[in-house]
Amino acid sequence: MTAVVVAAPASGSGKTTVATGLVGALRKVGHRVAPFKVGPDYIDPGYHGLAAGRPGRNLDPVLVGVERVVPLFRHGARGCDLAVVEGVMGLFDGRIDDEHAGPVAEGSTAQVAALLGAPVVLVVDARGHSQSLAALLHGFATFDSGVRLGGVILNRVGSERHDQVLRAACDRVGLPVLGSLPRLAELEVPSRHLGLIPAVEHGSAATAAVAAMTDLVAAHVDLHAIAALARSSVTGPAWDPAAAVRGLEGEGACTGADREGPLIAVAGGPAFTFGYAEHRELLVAAGAQVVVFDPLHDELPTGTAALVLPGGFPEEHAADLAANSVLLRAVADAARHGMPVHAECAGLLYLSRSLDGHPMAGVVDADAAFGPRLTLGYRDAVALADSPLWRVGERVRGHEFHRTRLVSSPPDPAWGWRGSAGESVREGTLSGNVHASYLHTHPAGNPAAVRRFVTAAMRFASSGAVG
Repeated sequence: MTAVVVAAPASGSGKTTVATGLVGALRKVGHRVAPFKVGPDYIDPGYHGLAAGRPGRNLDPVLVGVERVVPLFRHGARGCDLAVVEGVMGLFDGRIDDEHAGPVAEGSTAQVAALLGAPVVLVVDARGHSQSLAALLHGFATFDSGVRLGGVILNRVGSERHDQVLRAACDRVGLPVLGSLPRLAELEVPSRHLGLIPAVEHGSAATAAVAAMTDLVAAHVDLHAIAALARSSVTGPAWDPAAAVRGLEGEGACTGADREGPLIAVAGGPAFTFGYAEHRELLVAAGAQVVVFDPLHDELPTGTAALVLPGGFPEEHAADLAANSVLLRAVADAARHGMPVHAECAGLLYLSRSLDGHPMAGVVDADAAFGPRLTLGYRDAVALADSPLWRVGERVRGHEFHRTRLVSSPPDPAWGWRGSAGESVREGTLSGNVHASYLHTHPAGNPAAVRRFVTAAMRFASSGAVG
């Protein structure tokens, strides 16, 4: 298995355009390409998946642990001959942790590239660059001996003369130019407050954008050189969802081997696009049947024994979500009867009394509204009480990523952590078997929580109170 890591000096350099186009272009010339994204980003993998014809996956050492990065890589790359890994932010940017600062930031593209033993292709936004590009490249090439720059892709090049000057700068530091992309404003994919509009929401326009990225890269990047550059030193077994949930002492006995497993409904569609492919794989491995439904127009699937409401953009679809009053009443009724519910971010908003004035399910005793401030960052959280997923005192690493807020704090918080100034933070809420929070977690880093959730669903199904 070989891989290249697509990185950049800073955010906004064009990594997603290049990585997505590279996946599509390599696929068109016959490679079986596995796409990955460093970090907790849910949006870019949607575009990667369109280009690859297979799910885009994340590699996040912070959320899953360093020891799981390589196994998850091998799992996601099964059946492929080449992987394209898109980085996050700048090459050496990662978790900001003043107490545990190291030479390479935790969760950075550099850390993941080193773990995979894969070369880095640096995408440089050429606007404003001339001969001084050589100094920038020299710094990135020599900053960390554990990271190898394999070459440069120049992006948004203004003219033929500009291209010549930039290539001379790359030659000066001994880095080959693997591609040179011209400025094309029509390739800009529409974005909103949390980044690109998810591919599911963007529909046919997303497909067209991916095709345009593919054509651009195919015309201006040396695909043969990229494939020849690709390397990886990973060894060992691939991550196995069945093994991850098997043999967890005291976590219930739901294996799916002796009976038909409980039906777990997972919200999807345009309003609930934030999720990890490994989540569904773990639910199935733990014995569940998984059905995806769209809260914009579907009813609660018949026989539902537990509900997963993942993250997304409900604020963009609040009116349509409110219009599906049949589902809102069904969810509220199911929660009152003890159905296990796992709600993250968008799910928390869906369970609130209202979102920007539109009525929601009313399970969480709070109103929600879009706000002016982005809340973003990793959190070291502690479970404040037992729930269908977590045990009191259990420590979990999660990630917040939202512009909405709860107007008032609901009772019985789910999580506690220390803020950047050392202040005590209480977040989320627990109500019966409902766990609702802004905190996103990665199921592959917390398989015991998935196992407990499926076991809780099995008990609920046995009670005869399924939805």
